Amino acid sequence: MAERSQTAPEAGNDMGNDDAIGGNVSKYIVLPTGYCGQPKKGHLIFDACFESGNLGRVDQVSEFEYDLFIRPDTCNPRFRVWFNFTVENVKELQRVIFNIVNFSKTKSLYRDGMAPMVKSTSRPKWQRLPPKNVYYYRCPDHRKNYVMSFAFCFDREEDIYQFAYCYPYTYTRFQHYLDSLQKRNMDYFFREQLGQSVQQRQLDLLTITSPDNLREGAEQKVVFITGRVHPGETPSSFVCQGIIDFLISQHPIARVLREHLVFKIAPMLNPDGVYLGNYRCSLMGFDLNRHWLDPSPWAHPTLHGVKQLIVQMYNDPKTSLEFYIDIHAHSTMMNGFMYGNIFEDEERFQRQAIFPKLLCQNAEDFSYSSTSFNRDAVKAGTGRRFLGGLLDHTSYCYTLEVSFYSYIIGGTTAAVPYTEEAYMKLGRNVARTFLDYYRLNPLVEKVAIPMPRLRKEKPPPYKHPLLRGPASNHPNGKGDKRRSVNHKDPSNPF
Repeated sequence: MAERSQTAPEAGNDMGNDDAIGGNVSKYIVLPTGYCGQPKKGHLIFDACFESGNLGRVDQVSEFEYDLFIRPDTCNPRFRVWFNFTVENVKELQRVIFNIVNFSKTKSLYRDGMAPMVKSTSRPKWQRLPPKNVYYYRCPDHRKNYVMSFAFCFDREEDIYQFAYCYPYTYTRFQHYLDSLQKRNMDYFFREQLGQSVQQRQLDLLTITSPDNLREGAEQKVVFITGRVHPGETPSSFVCQGIIDFLISQHPIARVLREHLVFKIAPMLNPDGVYLGNYRCSLMGFDLNRHWLDPSPWAHPTLHGVKQLIVQMYNDPKTSLEFYIDIHAHSTMMNGFMYGNIFEDEERFQRQAIFPKLLCQNAEDFSYSSTSFNRDAVKAGTGRRFLGGLLDHTSYCYTLEVSFYSYIIGGTTAAVPYTEEAYMKLGRNVARTFLDYYRLNPLVEKVAIPMPRLRKEKPPPYKHPLLRGPASNHPNGKGDKRRSVNHKDPSNPF
């Protein structure tokens, strides 16, 4: 067993008890048993005291092998999946085996070839380790928990190496991204603070649409998108950024979508959990995606703020809340796919399948065969389930899942590992799919050639004959609010 450095946080007397892990290691120097004096090159220094960092404890098993313990989510010991830590003071060509020994999940994509991410100061681009160096197995030495072991060779002494479960996407990176968009002064991009987290971090709400759609009295077709309610599901942020980047671009499809739809996006619902390096929970240990039924303004303030806004829009006769999409990442399945709701009305159920079918045509990594519709009791407090029950027959609520690892293209068996760019590409394809859904394709050719914008001479928004027609055969008790809103014939979704 290695000796603890004086700078390392104490983990309690019972070093064999996972429950003793109370915080991240901070510049923790691993010294050989009985060693005295200053650390030498090769005496590894572990650190996770940085934004989105997670490593709770390090035990040296032998000269070359180390057991690493994930710090559980704050105030909730059940969730131990996300890790993100640095190693320094290495020797050139020093070989090690790292065992991450206390995963809370048994099923994992590590069984299917997934590997941890690594980068270093001289090579700042994240890379996946070779799968042949990664092993995932049940270990009798660790309460029969599943262990992920990987072999690594440090090759540059001056480098600091960083290892992570998946591509990190921090709260600070997100704020810098939004700041850069705001500085562009686009008249169709609006950023506001919808509320604050328990630790006073911003809950940002973005609105992307033509200014005409926001004028007083204008009817609005709203697509509402949320992400990172589970903070360790970092692919959610890359997909969300892909959606935003496409919608604010000058691509002809993006311009048509802005003319006809209002996109409301809350990209980071759990900023405290993201900052703290949690996998599933908020600062106070709540899985926010189980508290949509009755979110507390003090315990779940970000969820409370978003729910209030959605209910307010639902009650506005000028607003048609057409879509709610909550973006997640999945730890055991490949590809992108969706979860939808089950309805007694067969026609409504069939209409709900149209968007994922269209997305499957647009995105090679999206799997309609993995898409499923359910009403499991365990999912009752999720955004998809709650809003699916609250909103009426003209609204569709989905969870969009994307694999932490890879996708398999139809007709092949080879797994293609996701990159940051591939996640963002899926986001762009999600945005593009709204063009097909609303049958706005003929308008793209018209905007491809720049023309003078005579806004005052345009017909009122959402009255274009190519949009969906009346839905009068589904009374909803909300007056004429949705009379101009209909969906495609479910028997001919394409």
